[in-house]
Parts: sequence; structure tokens; C-alpha cells
Amino acid sequence: MNDISWDFYRTFLAVLRLGSLSAAARELGLTQPTVGRHIDALEQAVGYQLFTRSQQGLLPTDPALALKPYAENLAATTAAMQRLASGEFGAIRGTVRISASDVVGVEVLPPILAALQDEHPGLELELSLSDSLEDLLKREADIAVRMTSPAQEALVARHIGDIPLGLYAHRRYLERHGPPENAEGLLTHRLIGFDRRSAFVRAAADRIRTSAPAFPDLERVRWSYRADSNLAQLAAIRAGAGIGICQVGIARRDPDLVRVLPDIFQLPLDTWVAMHENLKSSPRWRVTFDALVKGLLKYARN
Repeated sequence: MNDISWDFYRTFLAVLRLGSLSAAARELGLTQPTVGRHIDALEQAVGYQLFTRSQQGLLPTDPALALKPYAENLAATTAAMQRLASGEFGAIRGTVRISASDVVGVEVLPPILAALQDEHPGLELELSLSDSLEDLLKREADIAVRMTSPAQEALVARHIGDIPLGLYAHRRYLERHGPPENAEGLLTHRLIGFDRRSAFVRAAADRIRTSAPAFPDLERVRWSYRADSNLAQLAAIRAGAGIGICQVGIARRDPDLVRVLPDIFQLPLDTWVAMHENLKSSPRWRVTFDALVKGLLKYARN
């Protein structure tokens, strides 16, 4: 087991994710026979069959599913080592991987990171955009912008404060349908929301009940436009599809986005920047962390 090549685990993860040898070969830049040999060698090493063939492709066996988290840990560690090796000790250069939500990554961070790279052109930045909390302790990301207080220990965290959210609609939508006069009136409008109740959505619902008690019970709301991406919801608001939740700072940039019922719906989005404490003495991670904190503090105040 100690002599198993990392390449075998990398191939295993690709086949697991894509469901076929040919798709994994294309992604990894290998031939299909090579991918097959990697899987055969890994099966011989662990002593179990890892995949079975079906009409849907290669299906993982129970041993494969048990092996998956360990292979993912190896992948995260290998990626972190490659990022570390990409820089020179003491120099502000190399790769920094940043985790943030899709809206923050697309709408808020680009000018902050562009200014950072203008000042330090040797930096290479990777953005991982997701509402899931990537594990900083396992180095799935170096620095994370999180909309919740970090619960993990061994992290350096800076509290940005509350980024305000509000209800918004495009002026064109309101001209056609009229603005709601009260919270109950919202129920007669086309509302934009999530298509499934993930952990993130459930947490947001709890915050809405606390911060905006006059807002209709979410169980009564019929979301006429549903998407599992905040960025897709923002695009729908801009297109005039209905009324949805948007960061106040983003909406201020577009004069056609009109705030709806500000006295009834005000939701603070608790925001933090965090990184592993072992990275705080490295110049490239420190300057990136400081730039994110400075930029997000300015954004939250505007």
C-alpha cells in the first residue's frame, strides 16, 4: 500500500467523478489503456474491485466510496504542495487559492484582486467559487471569504462585519407589476429564490426569520424563479424576472435596480476572511489576506 503511486489515486478520482475510462483519459491527458492500467493496479494494491460496469457507465463499489475521502485528501494535499512550491520563500510570488461565494467572487473580488496583482505581478490567483465551506485545515483553499464565523481552530480570521442584503427588482419589472405595498403583497409577485433547501439556504432562512420577522414565512412563499446559484438569481433580478435578494453594495451600481420594502426586509450578511495560521508568516498569503480584508471592509462600508 505504501508504494501506490499518487497518479493511481488521481486517475481513480477522475473515473469516480466522470464515470468512464475514456472521459477520465481525456481530462487527464492520458490514453484509455493507461487509465485502465492505473485502476487495475490500484485494485490489486487495495485488494478490492473499485468499479462495476453498467448502462450508466462505471459505478463505484462500496470499497471505492470508502476510499474516496482519502483520495480527496491526497488531492488537496498535493495541490497545496504545488502551490507552496510555486513561490519563492520570502518573495511575494506564487499561487494563492481563494474560496468565496459565486456572487462575491464575480461581483466583489475582481477589482480587489486586480489591484493586488498590479502591486505584486508575481502573484498567481485561483478562485474557487462555491457556497460550500472549503476546508482550510485540509488546504482545499488557502484563504476563504466566508459568510459565517469560522468554527475551525488553528485559523487566522478577520471579521469584516455585516454586508447588507435587501429585496430588489428591476425598474422594468416594477413598471409592469407595480411595487408591493407590504409584506403580504410580496406573495402576489414573482419571487426569485433557491430551488432546494440546502444547509446554506436553511441557515439563510433562520437569519431572515430573526432579522426580518415581518417577511412572509418562507414555507408560504412560492418561488416562481428558482436557481441554486446566487449569481443566477442576480442575473434574473437584472433581467426583470421578479423580486429577489441582492447585496446592497452591488445593487447601488445599477440605477435600474430598485429596492423593495426596505423597512420590512433588511438582512445582514456576517462576513469573515480566514486562513490557516501556518500561512500568516508567508509574504504572498499575508499580502493577499490583508488586501482582501482592506477591500472588503471598504465594500461593506459603502
